[in-house]
Amino acid sequence: MTLGVVHLALRGARRQQHARVAGARARSYQGAASSASAAEAGLDPQLSQSPSPLRSLTRSGVPLRMLILGAPGAGKGTQSARVRQCFDVAAISSGDVLRRNIAAQTAAGRMAQAAVERGALVSDDIVVELIRTELAQLETGSWLLDGFPRNIEQAQALDTMLAGTGQPLNAVVNLDVPENVILQRVVERYVHVPSGRVYNLTYNPPKVAGVDDVTGEPLEHRPDDNPASFVRRLEQYRTQTMPLLEYYRSQGVLASLSGSTSDAIFPQLYALLDQRFE
Repeated sequence: MTLGVVHLALRGARRQQHARVAGARARSYQGAASSASAAEAGLDPQLSQSPSPLRSLTRSGVPLRMLILGAPGAGKGTQSARVRQCFDVAAISSGDVLRRNIAAQTAAGRMAQAAVERGALVSDDIVVELIRTELAQLETGSWLLDGFPRNIEQAQALDTMLAGTGQPLNAVVNLDVPENVILQRVVERYVHVPSGRVYNLTYNPPKVAGVDDVTGEPLEHRPDDNPASFVRRLEQYRTQTMPLLEYYRSQGVLASLSGSTSDAIFPQLYALLDQRFE
């Protein structure tokens, strides 16, 4: 995808998105299989709170060990937030972990910042060690990871970490979203760094421009959320991350969920988890 094609795709995506938004605001979210599931599936990921206690017990008794995969901007963070409003699942976002370290200007954060400003991915050694530290605090209970692993080497490092606990991955979800939709998302995306809440200027804007709805703190536009960086990140994703789909398919844990909006994908994700939790 060249920059010229990127800009054309962006204009087309914006026209399509404005048309969809008008219709989406006039109808409720698509529900899951039952009316109770529908209520949970339609939660606003930014503001709503779960109307019932979080579901914490899995039917098998084995804690959930799940990954959410997808291209940059596919909505991994949004889906993670919605899952946590329905299920008692701890979430680790590699992007949030990196941003916290960048904001704190830790040694790892400074190295990560240099990579982000170049539109490059952070080195495996830095990311693996940060994730290892996070997982060490979550030995019990269910959890999900988004944004990690990004390549086969990271996946193998994760498998090694989990082998020591006797609790390997038991679910991997791939978010299959059209590239032109993703492009619009990333260039209009703003983030509340401390919480990881994500806003979009078109279909999920903050109540007050530039300010987080919950805390009133300022939002940030990521340095790599621009068309040029998107092209580079997408190529890196195709080269490094897409092979993970076959890696996890061969392990029998992969499920792909398709859609152009988070509202279209979440009912599918909810249904998948509904089968696992009591």
